[in-house]
Amino acid sequence: MIRIAMTKGRIQKQVTILLEQAGFDMTAVREMGRELVVTIPDDLEIIFGKANDVITFLEHGIVDIGFVGKDTLDENDFEDYYELLDLQVGKCDFALASFPDYADKVFNRRKRIASKYTSIAKRYFAERGEDVEIIKLEGSVELGPVVGLSDAIIDIVETGNTLKANGLVVIDRFLPISTRVIAGRTSFKFKKDEILELVARLEMAHGN
Repeated sequence: MIRIAMTKGRIQKQVTILLEQAGFDMTAVREMGRELVVTIPDDLEIIFGKANDVITFLEHGIVDIGFVGKDTLDENDFEDYYELLDLQVGKCDFALASFPDYADKVFNRRKRIASKYTSIAKRYFAERGEDVEIIKLEGSVELGPVVGLSDAIIDIVETGNTLKANGLVVIDRFLPISTRVIAGRTSFKFKKDEILELVARLEMAHGN
């Protein structure tokens, strides 16, 4: 049996469609209620959780494969995995966003940047030689500039509608994001054939 972990919500819906197109019977997933672990034919078991928990399950060998966004991979320190496939779903970008006058504004102090993704935010500014203060926000990061907590934000942007509704604009888009298929290195060593067969079926279904 191959154990898979994926995040609930949008990734769950998109991956369910892809797995169906790959020939898997996903009825149990479509009919699931509050279950967090679902078994489907073809010896697959799927665990549903938050994005960071998918990494934790892989790290501790609880699952063999994870379906997770590139943003989660880049934010975490976990490296003991192989990235096997870019599913090209869940596409969006990281962006630096603020009020329109941010680019022309002169700062006489360190800029304050709010973000849920503090590691990515630090890396972004370090690569540009800027020393900034990173403030971690878990909820609506757009509130940072609106309430005066920060000068700008680093966040994931898809449509930009939430930014626009709060008077913010994208200053810089970077680091494209999509859903990736990853496998723990230990699992790949012992279940290589089964894992690669699953990936091959997904590739064919996706037209890659």
